[in-house]
Amino acid sequence: MPNLKWSNLNHMQIGKYAEYFSKMEFTSYGLYIYTSEVDDHGVDFVVKSPQGAFYEVQVKSIRNTNYVFIPKDKIKLDERHLVCLIRFVNDKMPEMYVFPATVWKMPNAIFVDRLYDKPGQKSKPEWGINYSTKNVNLLNDYMSDKFLQELSAIKSP
Repeated sequence: MPNLKWSNLNHMQIGKYAEYFSKMEFTSYGLYIYTSEVDDHGVDFVVKSPQGAFYEVQVKSIRNTNYVFIPKDKIKLDERHLVCLIRFVNDKMPEMYVFPATVWKMPNAIFVDRLYDKPGQKSKPEWGINYSTKNVNLLNDYMSDKFLQELSAIKSP
């Protein structure tokens, strides 16, 4: 049983734990994992289904309720790019959600589009995940067990 005091881990440690945790979860569904040596293109690992379909995965971690983002130039909005969100709450096992990057084609309260195109705004455009207790129900369809069962059954086009 892991130590569930997630608040004791720093930002880098929680991110690394999220990445390893997600790889183990994907593997448990019969999916093959290929890791990259360097994460400079927004890809933490590649997944191959038993039928041969490949997916690029970006892992994001949050503590409790929070906001995380992916720069728009680091992910394509297609079915072959997945985001794995791991939520850490002290004294609980991590919650995991998996969804295709296409969720941002129709932004909502949780999947937000930040353009930062107004005068004075200096941040680069980003796709955000606004996790809050108010909108957590929008993530129900992306619980990892449901999504990974479906993913492990998808055939390559």
